[in-house]
Amino acid sequence: MRLALLLATASLIPSLAMSQFTYPKTPKSNQQDQYFGKSVDDPYRWLENDTAADTKAWVKAQNEVTFGYLNKLPIRNRLRAKLQDLFNYPKTGMPSKAGEYFFFSRNDGLQNQAVWFRQKGLDGTPELFLDPNKLSAKGTVTASPGSFSNNKRYVSINIQRSGSDWQELEVMEVATGKKLADKIMWAKFTGAAWKGNGFYYSRYAAPVEGLAYSAKNENHKVYFHQLGESQDEDVLVYEDPAHPLRYHNASVTDDERYLILSSSEGTDGNEIRIKDLKKNTDFKLVFPGFQYNYSIIDNLEDQLLVYTNHGAANYKLVLVNPEQPDPANWKTIIAEKPQLLDAVTLAGGKLFATYLQDVANKVFQLSLDGKVEREIVLPAPGTVSGFGGTKQDQSVFYTFTSFTYPAVIYRYDIASGQSTVWKKSEARFNPDDYATEQVFYPSKDGTKVPMFIVYKKGLKKNGSNPCLLYGYGGFNINITPSFNPATIALLDEGAVYASANLRGGGEYGEAWHKAGMLEKKQNVFDDFIAAAEFLIKKKYTSKEKLAISGRSNGGLLVGACMTQRPDLYQVAFPAVGVLDMLRFHRFTIGWGWVVEYGNAERSQAEFENLFRYSPLHQIKAGVKYPSTLVLTADHDDRVVPAHSFKFAATLQEKHRGNNPVLIRIDTQAGHGAGRSISKVIDEFADMYSFMLDQMGYKQ
Repeated sequence: MRLALLLATASLIPSLAMSQFTYPKTPKSNQQDQYFGKSVDDPYRWLENDTAADTKAWVKAQNEVTFGYLNKLPIRNRLRAKLQDLFNYPKTGMPSKAGEYFFFSRNDGLQNQAVWFRQKGLDGTPELFLDPNKLSAKGTVTASPGSFSNNKRYVSINIQRSGSDWQELEVMEVATGKKLADKIMWAKFTGAAWKGNGFYYSRYAAPVEGLAYSAKNENHKVYFHQLGESQDEDVLVYEDPAHPLRYHNASVTDDERYLILSSSEGTDGNEIRIKDLKKNTDFKLVFPGFQYNYSIIDNLEDQLLVYTNHGAANYKLVLVNPEQPDPANWKTIIAEKPQLLDAVTLAGGKLFATYLQDVANKVFQLSLDGKVEREIVLPAPGTVSGFGGTKQDQSVFYTFTSFTYPAVIYRYDIASGQSTVWKKSEARFNPDDYATEQVFYPSKDGTKVPMFIVYKKGLKKNGSNPCLLYGYGGFNINITPSFNPATIALLDEGAVYASANLRGGGEYGEAWHKAGMLEKKQNVFDDFIAAAEFLIKKKYTSKEKLAISGRSNGGLLVGACMTQRPDLYQVAFPAVGVLDMLRFHRFTIGWGWVVEYGNAERSQAEFENLFRYSPLHQIKAGVKYPSTLVLTADHDDRVVPAHSFKFAATLQEKHRGNNPVLIRIDTQAGHGAGRSISKVIDEFADMYSFMLDQMGYKQ
């Protein structure tokens, strides 16, 4: 089939919002699969081959229609200029200390990628260390310091191209900035764990040509690389050929005493082996199975500090003797509390415990035996990160942010407990012009779900305001308040921004997570639908003014909710979404999500559950769906673009309405991480102009 000869792009009439769209023709096959006696059609299976000429022609034709529409929107250029102005301020990253140097990133405003600097001491003059913008003309390559060798002579550099998850590892000298000849290829989901003048890392075998961004990744292996040697000489440290669908990641304690090997079968639950490098022992399994999460914070001599949810749904910190790792022998350092223990770090001989209480962080400093010494006062309810360091550090850094509070970096003196601003945000807007509410609304089953609602002060709750509702709801991930300049641009147009903290996330610990996974995944969609109904009932917005948005697992969320309740929203943005729930596990690392979703090929019950909400399979012929802009990217090897391709083709085939259902396929971009600022601004300008146009917005 030569699809390029069959494609026809539309000629759009001037009245954009009311025009009848003509989409590129997408040929269908007779592909049919059997699941436990049920036949399931998959007529657009050929779109899974993202490198085929026919697929590339289809992508080109779809983009011509989409951008033909977007380019004619009268508000688009103004919104893009507004976004560019809001993003154009210096942004500095939290510093990390390596010997006498401090390293930090800085973006002067609209640089596509942040540039890395180093300076001697806190008062030194910043010196350019690494500029990723020199690696590609359009800023599609990211490069950043990874980890420092314990002698602080070397630093690993992590390089990723076009947003792919594939990593290249290089090494630079800290003192001179000289790049060494060492180069690691085909690494993925790894860092560099230093031991002497070498490091441990994880990688896959080189993929078959043409399938680098779609083939299933199997047999993750751990290697040791000695500086000065070629990758071909690297020593295989660990593999598990009996279980090819597992991740394996290595880390080394600060004193280089223990090599820690964490293995997982997906995104939740792991087991840990350790190797005593001092005694050169074999690996010993200390935390078996994949039912719980274990993270070794560090060691105190021959004891391990372990952050875990084993026996504590809200997590705890325990001290474990690796020679007697049975839970009966654990010593509790930080006991479980009603609030989620979100993170624990060790620096300067102190523990820093970060809690999440109703989706806002609280931080405490504790002694090594778990005694609380003080609470660290934060500026407002919001999100905090940082407090990392070594046992010898006298101070640490942390960052605080919220919806209308741009990230501010603080330096915290461990002895005195004093926080001082190290880098204040230079964002150009007045936070006093905006308001943030937190509400708790009832879901379908009565569960109270938190949601933040942000808007410009003076907003009238009369049901006439455009509103963008965002959600995620999965993988134990917390969606906490953070600043995004793009949100301010939307609020300045008189819109409301809402972020719902759905079940499936980890905002209230493992119980909250489990209430939205596997056979209970429908709870997540019910929570999001209830959020939309709440916003309408309380007159923040109306059905005709409501848009829903989510990325990745959040793209699944949007796809499921727009197919279950197409009447409830005016606009939908399923972005880089998991939309084919019957085949997601067949691509790249999709098998790692089976622990969250299930596997349609494993049992009839799992198939029926997944089919019941799979967005691709729940699109009905003759239904008017919300105006939809599907977003994906050609180098997304996390959630392969085939999900979005097949969903968009099916939607265009079955949708009945004058409103558009389009797909925007970014090029030289991946799942989202590391995108250039210009691409970020372009995407927000397209989303917001599409949204407001479909709501009849008059500028």
